[in-house]
Amino acid sequence: MLTGPGWSKKLRDEIGQAVIGQDNIVERLLVALLSNGHVLLEGMPGLAKTLLVRSLGTALGVKFERIQFTPDLLPSDVVGTMIFQPKTGEFRPHLGPIFANLVLADEINRAPAKVQSALLEAMQERQVTVGGQTNPLPKPFFVMATQNPIEQEGTYPLPEAQTDRFLFKLIVNYPRAEEEAAMMLRWGQVTRQPGLNAVSSGEELLALRSEVDQIHVAQPVQNYILAVVRATRALADGPMPAASGAKRRLNYGASPRASLALYQAGRALAWLRGQNFVGPALIQELAPDVLRHRIGLTYEAEAENLTADRIVAQVIEQTPVPAL
Repeated sequence: MLTGPGWSKKLRDEIGQAVIGQDNIVERLLVALLSNGHVLLEGMPGLAKTLLVRSLGTALGVKFERIQFTPDLLPSDVVGTMIFQPKTGEFRPHLGPIFANLVLADEINRAPAKVQSALLEAMQERQVTVGGQTNPLPKPFFVMATQNPIEQEGTYPLPEAQTDRFLFKLIVNYPRAEEEAAMMLRWGQVTRQPGLNAVSSGEELLALRSEVDQIHVAQPVQNYILAVVRATRALADGPMPAASGAKRRLNYGASPRASLALYQAGRALAWLRGQNFVGPALIQELAPDVLRHRIGLTYEAEAENLTADRIVAQVIEQTPVPAL
């Protein structure tokens, strides 16, 4: 029987032939695969976000499609359209690139609202309507999107309803010095390009989810998840009393999807690491990736240079940890 660490190692070793470093990001992507969740990757240009997702699709052995989002992109460019067939005199659906197992939405914040709404149905319902006909998407199905945090011109902020449908928002940072040196040694020759093989499959991934479902989540840990998520809502509930001098930090807290995300991702991470139960430490580790895009900072919080990660850290620090 394939174990979590064994499955993780064979995928990470294969991806590591093309992508050096980013070990934590790769682990989170594997957690998302096991949790049936979408991922939003944010980072500066040149940090191999696109290469990472493409390498994951190759190593997993699933159908991969990349969609470059631009301001002039149309919904039909994503989901498809009806094409007239002169020989038969009928319209037949031409399915778009969204009909793949792993879809990379590159620079997702460059597309206008119409395209985002078309993508929203695919992400949530895992189906697409073309020409009045509903077409189910293949299984497994994931959207992994990238966005550049410094680009402002020609971009459209993602609506809260869409960001909430991403299991994780992952921050891709610069590599360490030794990792960047290894990149130069390995890829300094322009004639050498990474070539990867499929070491898993979509069928194997779907089968492994039944193993993840066996991971135990004790009632105190379930209560802890709820306490963390609901604490973000308490920060957004109504103005603080004037006498207290405190300021409201959040406009809104995390939705119930955050509770489900912590529960499901906690199970998947425990399985990947060879554990048979979810402890509070795993929830604390996952909380920033699950919550940073699900809370809205107030103007006062931004004026004080507070970030979503700092707010989440404060919530974790102030929420009592259950004894198991």
